[in-house]
Formats: sequence, C-alpha cells, structure tokens
Amino acid sequence: MYSHILIPTDGSELAQKGVDHGLSLAKKHGSKVTILNVSDPFPPYSLGGEFGVVTPVTDFEGYRRSVSEHATRILNKVKTEAAKMGISAETVFVEEMRPAEAIVDVANERNCALIVMASHGRGGLGRLFLGSQTIEVLTHSPIPVLVVR
Repeated sequence: MYSHILIPTDGSELAQKGVDHGLSLAKKHGSKVTILNVSDPFPPYSLGGEFGVVTPVTDFEGYRRSVSEHATRILNKVKTEAAKMGISAETVFVEEMRPAEAIVDVANERNCALIVMASHGRGGLGRLFLGSQTIEVLTHSPIPVLVVR
C-alpha cells in the first residue's frame, strides 16, 4: 500500500517520534524510505547591539557548512536505524528552503505514497505565533500525510 514513505526530520526528539513511526510502517509494508532534512533559508539579518539594531550576517559559508554537517549527522543516524531494520533508505538534504515547501516538493519528485511526520499538536495562538510546518504540508500536499503526536 505504501511503497515509498517520506520521513522528514530535523533531528529533534519530537521529530524522532515521526521517524520511529515511519520506519515501523516501512518495515511492516516492505516500503522503501526517503529521509529528508531541510535547512531554513539563510537569515539575512541578525539582531545585535544594545538596542537590537539590525545588522547583516556575513558568514554565509559558515552557516551553510554548519547546517550541512548537522544534516549529515541527522540523516546518517536515521539511515543507520533503517538499515538495522532491513529497510531500504535514501537520504535527501535540501538547502535553504522553507521546510513545508521542500517536504511537498520532495514527496512529489520522489513519487512517495505517504509522508510521515511529527507535530506538537499546538492549536490556537500557539500555532498562529509559532507557525506549523505540519499544517502547511497538510494543506498543500496531494500525497497522504500521517501526523504523529
């Protein structure tokens, strides 16, 4: 039924719940898995100074190197977990893109049958102020999305 499952993760404890559930489903259905990590766009400004004056961030290469190293650690960890379970898994790292957009794009490009991801389950003002990548994926994905809490 789910021949190919996309599992996005940022490496957090919460995201691990989605990873665990997605890998369990893949094992049960004999699915292949794509594990995805996305880095946010480079922040063009940072707050600095005594009064919060906006100053430009200039270490673009340092930022890219840091997020790439972080992604490699996360993706390798999950790929190792998948291999121990006998699951065929590939990893994808998307740089400088809004996570929800990247999740939907990769799921479409890779012909995934299901997206499995975690959510805090915030509602009301918490969701309004903090945003929700999960809500955006649910809103824009033509592919079924399984949300793990």
